[in-house]
Amino acid sequence: QKTNQSCTLIATELEKHIADAHVLITTPFHPAYVSADRIRRGKNLELLLTAGIGSDHIELPAAAAAGLTVAEVTGSNTVSVAEDQLMRILVLMRNFLPGHHQAISGEWDLAGIAHRAYDLEGKTVGTVGAGRIGKLLLQRLKPFGCNLLYHDRLRVDAALEEELGAAFEEDLDAMLPKCDVVVLNMPLTEKTKGMFNKEKIAKMKKGVIIVNNARGAIMDTQAVADACKSGHIAGYGGDVWYPQPAPKEHPWRYMPNNAMTPHISGTTIDGQVSRTTQQAPSLASRYAPLANR
Repeated sequence: QKTNQSCTLIATELEKHIADAHVLITTPFHPAYVSADRIRRGKNLELLLTAGIGSDHIELPAAAAAGLTVAEVTGSNTVSVAEDQLMRILVLMRNFLPGHHQAISGEWDLAGIAHRAYDLEGKTVGTVGAGRIGKLLLQRLKPFGCNLLYHDRLRVDAALEEELGAAFEEDLDAMLPKCDVVVLNMPLTEKTKGMFNKEKIAKMKKGVIIVNNARGAIMDTQAVADACKSGHIAGYGGDVWYPQPAPKEHPWRYMPNNAMTPHISGTTIDGQVSRTTQQAPSLASRYAPLANR
């Protein structure tokens, strides 16, 4: 209810002022989708700036038709997200959540936790996507002694690949069965929407752990819930849902062995400061040349 009230209040304020705005700065999904209707009513809009990664909350055809510039502050919270991914991997690998539940509920059953707890050392971790966040995650995983793999459209240069200690996998379907942990670091596009469906998940190891801080719509929602229930997925963690905000009845809220939260991985205090700081160069690149004419 608090979420709905907050979103309604922010959306109301946005409606009041959008007709006067030349620049609209948003974060992905919150506080409001930049719909075609909002773009139409923002008659003075020139720039749509996303303080974060991904502009799929903007109706891009409508923005293009209106002649608007769409930009992202893409590197602003990458450290926050990469650290969050590492945290979720460890939380799921070590079966931390049932242990925490025991601590606060007065239980004490070590065997009930340990039978599903594993070390990260020696495990194979694969990232689907090796952009800014993917590379940062691989850097942070290297000291754990993992076998690191990555799949991307483009291979990183040889020197960086050696520094990361990661091997390139050109064929995603060939990489997935090798991985104990799969991390998604890919954008949401028409090609990737629903990409990880029942068939793709079936290619993974039984007992795989999946971490997704990219976009919820990359996954088939029900296929994930079913695979968690059957045990094919041993743990699923992330902060992205489809749709967002997630309704109370969303199956990921109730599936076993999940480490889900609202969309918070990039919202640390440090990440917010970084986003705010990095907006200035984007605005300057758009408007400083005009001011100096």
